[in-house]
Amino acid sequence: MLKFALHRKWQFALCGLVFMLGQYPCLAQSGNQPPTELAGATDQQIPPAVAKQLDALEKRIDELEAELKNRPVDQQPIAATKVPAQSAEGALATPSASAVSAPPAGPAAPASQPADPEAKASAFAQSQAMTGKHSMPFAFADFSWLNGNSREKDSPLDSKVFTGEFRADTSYIYDFAHPIDHTLVGSSESGRTNEVQVQQLGIGGDFHYDNVRGRLLTQFGLYSTQTPRNDATPGRGQWNLADAYRYLAEAYGGYHFDVLHGINVDAGIFMSYVGLFSYYNYDNWAYQPSYVSSNTPWFFNGVRVQIFPTEHLKIEPWLINGWQAYGTANGRPGFGMQVLWRPNGKLEILGNQYAVGRDTIGAPFRTRFHTDDSIEYKYYDNPLRFLDKSAFSVTLDLGCESGSGVTCLHKVKGLPKQYFLGFMVYNRWWFHKDLFGLTLGGGAIDNPGRYLVLLPPINGATAFSGTPYFTENPGDPYKAWDASSTFDYMPSQFMTFRWEFDHRGANVPYFAGTGGVTPPGGNTGAPGSLVPGFTPDLRKDENRFNIAVLVKL
Repeated sequence: MLKFALHRKWQFALCGLVFMLGQYPCLAQSGNQPPTELAGATDQQIPPAVAKQLDALEKRIDELEAELKNRPVDQQPIAATKVPAQSAEGALATPSASAVSAPPAGPAAPASQPADPEAKASAFAQSQAMTGKHSMPFAFADFSWLNGNSREKDSPLDSKVFTGEFRADTSYIYDFAHPIDHTLVGSSESGRTNEVQVQQLGIGGDFHYDNVRGRLLTQFGLYSTQTPRNDATPGRGQWNLADAYRYLAEAYGGYHFDVLHGINVDAGIFMSYVGLFSYYNYDNWAYQPSYVSSNTPWFFNGVRVQIFPTEHLKIEPWLINGWQAYGTANGRPGFGMQVLWRPNGKLEILGNQYAVGRDTIGAPFRTRFHTDDSIEYKYYDNPLRFLDKSAFSVTLDLGCESGSGVTCLHKVKGLPKQYFLGFMVYNRWWFHKDLFGLTLGGGAIDNPGRYLVLLPPINGATAFSGTPYFTENPGDPYKAWDASSTFDYMPSQFMTFRWEFDHRGANVPYFAGTGGVTPPGGNTGAPGSLVPGFTPDLRKDENRFNIAVLVKL
């Protein structure tokens, strides 16, 4: 005979089923008092047939709960009110090389909230759900698996009006050539070899109040010298833009408009993400990206408008000073646009376009065009397996310059062709609940004229100074290729230990050999100039091993 205990057990089981279906709230019962509806039946017997049906229903509930827990991550129910996690791209962004900045939170909401199913929804998202307005863009799935995306699920430095951010990137680069001057050539992610160096130290975060937004992040460490030296525009005009901006990775302010799924207007320095990889190594599948990413812009200085027509789509026009340029090289700014589409939690299609900028100092009529297009796809996801996730990315780039002595693709009146053609492919595997990661990948480029090739810092050469030791004249050939293998240990969502082997090659001497690229007495004369009796040791290939400790809070 089943008494009140069975009634209470059945009530809880029924409440659990109703709660899972999300249709009606269950009214809590306190103490050991029976529910009101069943109070008069506590001493009554339940017919055996009914008791059998109740037992069968309980077993079915247990089966449904077990099935729900075993579902892959992509199939888990995610509330429409979840807000994307923060990224290097700014407040309320799904962190991405694809630069997804979502609308800012409401007056009482933090600027950044995680996109995982157990996160708390922001006040903005809650109000959208209550009023029946549109859901937050890209909040319908977890995109932390993407190359170029931070894998953080939440921010420990969040508050009502400011979401703090701290990044530290410290590395040891073992170059098998052992350059005598410890200088690494041809990389925007690493500068010195065979010694411990702080590549980047970023401190800042996102400001957000009402619909006003802003972001500031510093770039102390080697980034503060490597990034400005690859921009020639500080050599044109006064006030030394390289010094003015060298410690700023991102610095902009803007406003969010509550139309469509959100429109953001920002002005200042922001990430470009042309080339898929993030400017910040913590966000990437590999430490040294292939040439397509390493030789294309990391930042833009100008104005952007981020338009979210739906929760799956972003359209972002740019009006910028130029191609990774603090200033304007010849008086004509550059125009560009990013289109990002995420139809589901497994696929991202990204396109970046750039046009009409005149970005070569000394060539006032030379116009640049560039297209950068990527696909990322997560083809396996099973959290219960040791190999729990797999994804790949493919990126294709095509660009050219025309005017002031060069032509795009076909020789005109004997003018040399000047173009950029490249690709990169990566595959990533995650193991043991994302504790370990393995990435294999690489790519190649062809860039006659070398207008996007990173200039070797021979005798202190910069993009403005140039150097006769490695010319960048119209038609100068440059073909290069690379491959890498990366292993990550990720004990926390805020911490990555990384080991990586890189092989890179070129058809001309380009990488630092044992003799290095610095004159025996140090840099001599004007940057990049000839030094009597000195010849840099440049080789056609490079092998190195990278060890990095990466932190993001």
